[in-house]
Amino acid sequence: MAEQREEVLRFLEAVKALEAIEDDAACAEAITQVLEDWRQSSPRLREERQRRVLNLREQGKTWQEIGDIMGVHFTRAQQIAKGLRGNKRPKKEPTE
Repeated sequence: MAEQREEVLRFLEAVKALEAIEDDAACAEAITQVLEDWRQSSPRLREERQRRVLNLREQGKTWQEIGDIMGVHFTRAQQIAKGLRGNKRPKKEPTE
C-alpha cells in the first residue's frame, strides 16, 4: 500500500484519540459531535474529490492513471467523475 499522506495520518490519529477517551459519556459525546459534523463534511469531500478527478482528466490523465493515483479501479474513477456513489446511485438531492 502506498505511504499515507500526513493529513490522512492525522485523521486516523484523531480517531484513535477518540477511542482512547476513558470516560464512556465523554467519549460518546465527542464521537456524536464528530459524526454530526461528518454528515455535513462528507458531501463536501465527495464533491472535492469529484472536482479533482475531473481536473486530472483535463490535465490529460487516463482513467487508468487516475484510478492508480487514487488506489481504485479505473471504472470507479469514472463513476466518481460522474458523481456516482459507491452504490452506483447519483448523489442525493437535498430534501426540503
